[in-house]
Amino acid sequence: MSDPGRPPPPGHLVEGRVVDFDEAVGLGWVASDAAGTRYRLHCTSIAGGSRTIPVGTAVTFAVVAAHGGQWEAADVRPRG
Repeated sequence: MSDPGRPPPPGHLVEGRVVDFDEAVGLGWVASDAAGTRYRLHCTSIAGGSRTIPVGTAVTFAVVAAHGGQWEAADVRPRG
């Protein structure tokens, strides 16, 4: 994923880590392990109904189109 303007193909899960998360606002960032590309993380994108996730958590996620031509993380799940 060396091109931050191009997301992984549909259905492809990305491995990464939560690098920032503000519980009060419900927003944060995850970074892919492969290229370090950062994707916006909204609390509603965390799988399992949780509205928060600790910084440093290893996760898998899908990348989806967001408003304004940006890409964001979806279906964010902690890696077990």
